[in-house]
Amino acid sequence: MAIDRRRDAAGGGPGRQLPPTEENGSLPPGDAAASAPLGGRAGSGGGSGEIQPLPALPPGGGGGPHPGCCSAAAAPSLLLLDYDGSVLPFLGGLGGGYQRTLVLLTWIPALFIGFTQFSDSFLLDQPNFWCRGAGKGSELAGTTLGGPWGEPGNWTSPAPTPFSATTWGATRNASGHGGGAEEGDTPPLPSPPDKGDNASNCDCRAWDYGIRTGLVQNVVSKWDLVCDNAWKVHIAKFSLLVGLIFGYLITGCIADWVGRRPVLLFSIIFILIFGLTVALSVNVTMFSTLRFFEGFCLAGIILTLYALRIELCPPGKRFMITMVASFVTMAGQFLMPGLAALCRDWQVLQALITCPFLLMLLYWSIFPESLRWLMATQQYEAAKRLILHFTKKNSMSPESDIKGVMPELEKELSRRPKKVCIVKVVGTRNLWKNIVVLCVNSLTGFGIHHCFARSMMGHEVKVPLLENFYADYYTMASIALASCLAMCLVVRFLGRRGGLLLFMILTALASLLQLGLLNLIGKYSQHPDSGMSDSVKDKFSIAFSIVGMFASHAVGSLSVFFCAEITPTVIRCGGLGLVLASAGFGMLTAPIIELHNQKGYFLHHIIFACCTLICIICILLLPESRDQNLPETISNGEHYMRQPLLPHRKGEQPLLLTNAELKDYSGLHDAAAVGDGLPEGTTANGMKSM
Repeated sequence: MAIDRRRDAAGGGPGRQLPPTEENGSLPPGDAAASAPLGGRAGSGGGSGEIQPLPALPPGGGGGPHPGCCSAAAAPSLLLLDYDGSVLPFLGGLGGGYQRTLVLLTWIPALFIGFTQFSDSFLLDQPNFWCRGAGKGSELAGTTLGGPWGEPGNWTSPAPTPFSATTWGATRNASGHGGGAEEGDTPPLPSPPDKGDNASNCDCRAWDYGIRTGLVQNVVSKWDLVCDNAWKVHIAKFSLLVGLIFGYLITGCIADWVGRRPVLLFSIIFILIFGLTVALSVNVTMFSTLRFFEGFCLAGIILTLYALRIELCPPGKRFMITMVASFVTMAGQFLMPGLAALCRDWQVLQALITCPFLLMLLYWSIFPESLRWLMATQQYEAAKRLILHFTKKNSMSPESDIKGVMPELEKELSRRPKKVCIVKVVGTRNLWKNIVVLCVNSLTGFGIHHCFARSMMGHEVKVPLLENFYADYYTMASIALASCLAMCLVVRFLGRRGGLLLFMILTALASLLQLGLLNLIGKYSQHPDSGMSDSVKDKFSIAFSIVGMFASHAVGSLSVFFCAEITPTVIRCGGLGLVLASAGFGMLTAPIIELHNQKGYFLHHIIFACCTLICIICILLLPESRDQNLPETISNGEHYMRQPLLPHRKGEQPLLLTNAELKDYSGLHDAAAVGDGLPEGTTANGMKSM
């Protein structure tokens, strides 16, 4: 047979195995040494594991060459690469007091991050305004301005010329916020009136303002960013978001090359400089420029803390520890109105939300580098010092090293570090697809969130409760909180992929029903005999908007977390940066639409609705990472293989076999020769049917 001739030509004996090929999902032979997957499932999450178990270690402690290696120097010790299976248990997991302290230190800054992310809602909120000298009663009759906490004011009286709160303040954006990593969108600012119709209304030299956010003065009122200057407010909104996008992309690559700790510390130093300088801005141009750099530094803090948090935790604790950080960020969102009411001035508020980062300067001396990253990049000298530091802090004895991590580490001290950049992912077969799918999911989730928010808070629906700034603000915050609580339950039972698929289906349904069903109701409401009115359409719109905001927030947050789990340690910050930057691009569509006076809004919603349908299909291509060990190298990340969404039934041959089941074809000719000699239930590749 052809198999015999090929094997004999290679000089192999009858028992020699052919190397696996790329056709069955395995890596090429040249990468076999580095592609040995790390430890199997760390928990008891069922039979859907996709990372194959480590091969048996040699008697000498695992330092010998892998069976597919050419030499012992071709790959580091498998024991050291199995961080979740050997190094982390040796350090006590999260049972060690020092590790729990480090996790707590990653939670505390999430409160400060929440303050900064949601500050635009207060610094750049569009106030009600009127020409100075006309008096407070120059607004339209029946318009009521709220006090600092939303109490009705007495600023209403008939007026001949006016800028009404209905015209200038009713349309507010409520775009969402997810996890400890996304930017909170502010209520949208009204676009300036057309010069041809309202040129006479803007013919005023001085303005008086009624600010709804509890501040006496904000950026808009300080520099009169109304009428012809209203577009500058949108540019100021862009600045923080664009800074975040560039920060995610650049600091992610740097953190993979120089480490998480240096990026975190330098980001803290510069956000203090730029954040405090923002409060001293002399014009809106200076304000917008400094906000860009503030957002850039904030991205470095968010990204590195997210990665450090993931890399500190064992598999079963990663999701809940990440969600705690999200809840702390939401606490900052809920506390922001109180801080604004206490500060009363935007400059004091900006300084107050920046100063807490001073406490993080202490991280220079108390927060170490990521041990997982040091091990993955083969910086064993620094890793050894850090392991000794951990054991000293936890008061551990050397006898607890049952698997021989320290002796094995001593053998590898001479190895040169091996750092990787995110661009290496382009040459992979599966990893780049997973990251691209999650980027599209993140972009779609945060992008369509604005569409739902505008339908609920905007001019399409007139609900008295939602005409108040604080009602808008706390409605958005409550929906985000409910979404995170639902994520905790859904992910626990359905896993990462199943939960993401469920929330994306809900987002698609809410979007399609809002686009299609509401138009149908609108047509029937024009007929007197239909029994439908505009109020019915408005109620359906609010219901679909709430469901859509709820589900899309979960989609965005879960996509970021999913990426952190399936991206290898050597490029984790780079992969996270791509997904977080995609989320920033999705949120950036909101101020762009506002800048263009809502033109193209319907097309914007349709495009994102179509993207949700594409994402539903693409999510099925992702692996399941629940209770899996984190991949450490790019080759490990390639072994996250797609599995069926539902487990196959007993007695049914699975259609998607794992690498271990497909790698042995050497017995095919023997099976053909013996014919009926095969045991019952054995398949052609030597595997028994389930």
